[in-house]
Amino acid sequence: MGKKENSGRKANQRLKPYLVLQYLLKHTDEENVVNAEDIVAYLTETCGIEAERRAIYKDIEEINKVLYILENGCDIYEAEEAVEYEGNRAVVYDKSRRGFYVQQRQFDYTDIRLLAECIYSSKFLNDGQTKRLIKAISALVSKAQAKEINYEAVVTDRVKTNSKSVLNNITALNNAMHKSKGHTPEKVSFKYLKCSINNLNQNAERRNGERYIVSPYKLLINDGYYYLLAFDERSQDMRTYRVDRMEDVRLMGEKREGAEAYEAIDIESYSQRTFSMFGGKTENVTLRFRNQLLDTIVDKFGKKSAIYQRADEEHFTVTTKINVSPSFFAWLCTFGKRARIVSPAPVVNDFKKYLDNIRSAYE
Repeated sequence: MGKKENSGRKANQRLKPYLVLQYLLKHTDEENVVNAEDIVAYLTETCGIEAERRAIYKDIEEINKVLYILENGCDIYEAEEAVEYEGNRAVVYDKSRRGFYVQQRQFDYTDIRLLAECIYSSKFLNDGQTKRLIKAISALVSKAQAKEINYEAVVTDRVKTNSKSVLNNITALNNAMHKSKGHTPEKVSFKYLKCSINNLNQNAERRNGERYIVSPYKLLINDGYYYLLAFDERSQDMRTYRVDRMEDVRLMGEKREGAEAYEAIDIESYSQRTFSMFGGKTENVTLRFRNQLLDTIVDKFGKKSAIYQRADEEHFTVTTKINVSPSFFAWLCTFGKRARIVSPAPVVNDFKKYLDNIRSAYE
């Protein structure tokens, strides 16, 4: 015969500490507390488990011991002694507000908030991926805190990608670049997309759909986008590719090439020269700016690969390697008379021609 239903012990009591902890994690933080009656009501009305107010205090004591053991890798005796001090307890009782709250979590709220802002501002994530990731990290904080980070962020000039395969592309590229005893970094192929004036929501394939074949070396992030730095088989040179514009990324099983070209690159200076100034011949250029632009220029060119000097009381100069191109000239124009190219003379002359071409369009 089986045991009698009524044996003097309430059913499902072993589940209670776990449910109490989950309730506290979801409903409490430094600004929000719950009391024992709230927890009893949750267990009874929502979970169907009988509970008493006094037992809740005991459950929380056990929770604190278990969490301390898991966090510090100690035994029960050390944990019992440690949680006598309130600072070692994950769950504490606030006498002034007469309620419990979780004071120690695996992730700090400010860290989760920062991660949320990074997700909102990442252009390589589409709207669906953004919402899914925000929902996932919201589970790491209280319900009240989750409401604060669960909003449609307004980021200036944010253009979210339409690509649903970005994260899959990143995984494939990391797999291709992975080094281990059983795997040698290999080439990848993909189709590369571009916008079409006929339908801005429908990308067109570059090179009429011909697949790009490259040897991947590094993933870079700039202005909210992921880029792949790779050795291009056709040009026999290092190139960057927007990951969200890649389609159907495939590992080729062929050993990658271009090791010498990659090793010759200083990643930091390469990024500064390349992003927002694509193409063009690399030149050692000296520029002069008004002093109030110093922060902007240091942010643009950095400190390690550029030389800054005082020109006079109102100006400074910066000498650095720049990919001289129409994109560079266009960027320089945004400063108007507050900036000018000092040298070399051929670059100065090319800039004058660039300005003359613009002026001729209005004649």
